[in-house]
Amino acid sequence: MGDVVVDGLAALPPLGLPLLVGAAFAAGFVDAIAGGGGILTVPALLAAGLPPHLAFGTNKGQAVWGTAAALVKFARAGLVDRSRARPAFVAGIAGSLGGAQLVLLLPPATLRPLVLALLVVVAVWLALRRSPAAAPATTTTTTRHPVPVAVAIAVVVGAYDGFFGPGTGTFLIVLHARLLGDALDRASANAKVVNAASNLAALALFASRGVVVWSVALPMALAQVAGGTVGSHVAIRGGAAVVRRVVLAVVVALVLKLARDLVVG
Repeated sequence: MGDVVVDGLAALPPLGLPLLVGAAFAAGFVDAIAGGGGILTVPALLAAGLPPHLAFGTNKGQAVWGTAAALVKFARAGLVDRSRARPAFVAGIAGSLGGAQLVLLLPPATLRPLVLALLVVVAVWLALRRSPAAAPATTTTTTRHPVPVAVAIAVVVGAYDGFFGPGTGTFLIVLHARLLGDALDRASANAKVVNAASNLAALALFASRGVVVWSVALPMALAQVAGGTVGSHVAIRGGAAVVRRVVLAVVVALVLKLARDLVVG
């Protein structure tokens, strides 16, 4: 049985789409808890034979739905800080669009050494952080100006997501925990607000340029929604302890991937 032609743009092997759907479910599950789902879906799309520009565009076309599903579930569980959510969402969109424009000026590969160093710092911080069992059940804000800090986080990390991307969700979780005092389960919930915004902005840009393969993105999106729903349920039930373990695992995976990319070139 030969390859399957997709939208006249790319060809997938016979089992390519089912495998991509499976990768999307796993990515949605991981991303809902700790971010970093793209380390599963982007390599899977590339391995399936999509050219890089189509792989990145299609990845945003499917990822935004899983993030949105996780955000809805977190919001219903009361874990999203609504006073920060609206301005952070708008700031995330603005940051992502600005970062996407920077791609035209500076090669994203120049960021890899810096991102690798930052992820190592994140891994060490998570490993040495006090036991999440002692973390407060509700947010204890460590700044007198939580909304401006949340907006600044959204702009900076949203721009990073639009420009480069790996580790976006993980960075958001860590910054919300470190700078705003969120327990890790609440940090994961508040991170989804910004992540949904940056994904939506990037998707609009990619779709306008015709680089989203919708016949691949839509089946993956359904799997992302299912994975995101299950992952957010696990995060809500397991609390900060589960989020901490999964975030640490994702950070280690990101460090290994970026280190490999640097070595391979």
